[in-house]
Amino acid sequence: MDSDAVRQRMVRRLADAGIRRVEVLQAMGSVPRHLFVETALAAQAYEETSLPIGWGQTISKPAVVARMVDLVLGAPGMQTPGKLARVLEIGTGCGYQAAVLAQLVREVYTVERLRAMHERARDRLRPLRLANVHLILGDGMLGYAPGAPYAGIIAAAGGAQLPAAWCEQLAVGGRLVAPVVGAGGAQALMVVDRTAQGFVQNVLEAVHFVPLKSGVA
Repeated sequence: MDSDAVRQRMVRRLADAGIRRVEVLQAMGSVPRHLFVETALAAQAYEETSLPIGWGQTISKPAVVARMVDLVLGAPGMQTPGKLARVLEIGTGCGYQAAVLAQLVREVYTVERLRAMHERARDRLRPLRLANVHLILGDGMLGYAPGAPYAGIIAAAGGAQLPAAWCEQLAVGGRLVAPVVGAGGAQALMVVDRTAQGFVQNVLEAVHFVPLKSGVA
């Protein structure tokens, strides 16, 4: 497989689908997504589909990753020259989204509650030598206070409510992007901006993520 050519086709699809931020497209085009899935699924790595990564978890569709990263980069607190500030990722999964974020921000703190998944992500990320990615085994619902405040927080799991710790750890001018479960049980993407006056919430399109859970397993 000519992964670079296939990856660039994926990037063109993302641009056609509405991703306009050049740096996001460049990051999506630079990270070898096929290294983050099982060898048997590598040929599907750049298709617009989610894929199983073990332990009941999935790697999100490329368009969903690009969309969430693009939304976070739109935060007022991100609008500074050069590489941007600290971002917290809830749910490391296979490590792919952390690798994308690492191309765009100064520091990525990523929390995974499943020990086996955390260790696999570490193995997948190691060859890329991303010194600005910090892998944490812990309860994502608690965020990661030692790295706070964060200019951006991205969650890869959805619950009925946003944990208070996430909002507390979000910097003024920062943005939180996470799936939330509505009254009917369906998930939608929520964007929360923290301003000097408080929090502003906007609910966007329907999405489907694994359930948000507490504890370490």
